[in-house]
This record gives sequence, C-alpha cells and structure tokens, in this order.
Amino acid sequence: MSSAAEATKLTRKDFVSDQDVRWCPGCGDYAILAQVQKVMPELGVPRENIVFVSGIGCSSRFPYYMNTYGFHSIHGRAPALATGIKLARPDLSVWIVTGDGDGLSIGGNHLIHILRRNLDVNILLFNNEVYGLTKGQYSPTSRLGQVTKSSPMGSVDHPFDTASLALGAGATFVARTIDVEQKHLQSVLHAAVQHKGTSFVEILQNCPIFNDGVFSDVTDDSGSAYRQLLLEDGKPMVFGPDKDRKGIRLGKGLRPEVVSVSEEQGVGDDILVHNVSNDANSFFLSSLAWQDPASQALMPVPLGVLRAVDRPIYEQSVHGQIDAAQQKDAAGDFDHLFASGDSWVVD
Repeated sequence: MSSAAEATKLTRKDFVSDQDVRWCPGCGDYAILAQVQKVMPELGVPRENIVFVSGIGCSSRFPYYMNTYGFHSIHGRAPALATGIKLARPDLSVWIVTGDGDGLSIGGNHLIHILRRNLDVNILLFNNEVYGLTKGQYSPTSRLGQVTKSSPMGSVDHPFDTASLALGAGATFVARTIDVEQKHLQSVLHAAVQHKGTSFVEILQNCPIFNDGVFSDVTDDSGSAYRQLLLEDGKPMVFGPDKDRKGIRLGKGLRPEVVSVSEEQGVGDDILVHNVSNDANSFFLSSLAWQDPASQALMPVPLGVLRAVDRPIYEQSVHGQIDAAQQKDAAGDFDHLFASGDSWVVD
C-alpha cells in the first residue's frame, strides 16, 4: 500500500502529540490547533512528509503539539528555516506558524521576502493584536490608543494592516479567518493547501488574558452577522441577516459604503463582486476600514480568500537552474568543477 493511501486513513488523533498543551485557559490557539489537526488527515499527506516551523511567541509552541516533524526556531526567523527546508526537500508539506509580534516585528523582513519569493509553503499568522508571551505589551497590529503594559497612555504607533502588508509584498494567496469560526477556518486552510505558492492566512485570535474581547464585535452572535463579510469568488459582497441584507458599493470619491439590499429588488449592479485575481479588489478589501471615518459606522470585516493568483514557484525555479547547470557542467564531478576556470595556488 502506498504511503499516500495510508495517509488517507489517518484521523485527527494521529496528529495529536503526546505533549501537554500549555496555553492559557480560553486561548484562541486551542481552537486553531484543533482545526489544523482535523484538516491534516484530509490532505492525504503522510505525517513524515509534514513539517511545522515556528519562531518565538505563544503561537510558536505549535510544533510541539503536532505529531509531525517540526522546528521551534528563533525569534522571527521561521521563514528562513522554512525556505531552507523547502529548497532541500520540495516534496515536503511545510507550514509556518507565527504571530503578529514574531512575524511582523522582528520577523517582518523575513516574512516579506518569503512572500515575494513565492515558495510553496503555508503561513498561519495568529493576530491577537498584543504580545502575549511577554505579558501584554503592544504589538505591530495593536490599535491606536490601545492601553497595554508598554503603552499605559495608549499606543501612538499606527498599526500594520496585516493583509495589506502581505499583498504589498507580492503574496500570491492572502486570506483571513477567525479562531472560533470552525467551518470557515477549515475551508480557508483547505484553500491555502490547494494553492501552489506561498499561502498567507491571517487568523484573528483572542487573547483572554491581555487583550480579551478584541474581536468580540466580529465574533459575538449579536453582531457577527453585520460585521462579517464572507467572501466568495465571483459573488456579490453582501452580508447581514436575510431580512436586513446589506451590500458594499463604491460611493463618492470611490469610498466604500454600506447600502441596504432589498429582497424584492435583489442585488443591484452597483454592489461590488469579489474577484480573487483582481489586485485592485484585493487591496480594497484588505484596507476596508473597521470604522468608516465619514459616517462613523462600523464596516464589515472581510473574511475568506482575498487574493489567489498563479506565479512561478521559487523552489521549482531554483531546481530548474540546478538541473540546467548540472547538464552543462558535468554533474557530480567535483574535480572537473574545481579545476575549471581560473585558479590560484597560495604558497
């Protein structure tokens, strides 16, 4: 029986390690871990061909809890290690797990370069808008005015928009989901795996100790219908309950605005239609404000795949050059390579 056939028989339990999970009670990381472990058996990939790589932070304990190969590496450098792994073994399924601090602060430079290179890896960035492991300082995604241990009078740093940053770096796949939305999280993970190239998934995640409820207006039952814009490629951007359906259109000055969509008239031509291969559409969604500064009305948070386009995969291009060089210059003959070209003897 082939290893692929054996992998299809695996269950979530096969991907649960023997390590005690050491996150704070109620941490959103538990929900993300559970969904990743559920999705893994469905990929048809043997556990020995899966590698999880992380840096430093609460999210970076992830490799300990997956019964696969893994690296708990150094702060912000997971993309560098993952690049080496993927170049050496392009056949492996490589996952990077990082957070808004590890990935966007000390690791920001490494992150943008793996995105622009487009290796076939999957990046999961847990965004709780705070430093959790070091006990509650503000992070690169903390909102203006956020009070933390390192910003007692409120943060004055303008935060990164995570999805916009990924798009600006040239990411070929960018998506956003939420820790507590189980089915949506699973569907986004499946879409990320199917993408050939670097997939970047931002997961909005609650930190119950240092930033509790930061996304409650998006996740609570009372308001989630009006705050979640669930994206589907080729479908109009509509949200809200059936009796109070809303849509997104461009108003004056090409500013997004929320309008009512009546059941009788249906979705009008002015309602925007999602297109994952349209860069203007993707950037528009990534920067859709949490609050419309003109009307002070809350805007919905786009969830799902924002961008998915094809581009040459980095490791394939590199190995293509290696193969070409070997065919040209006597592959495997070190003496021939060493003696070729100019050489010097140092006495």
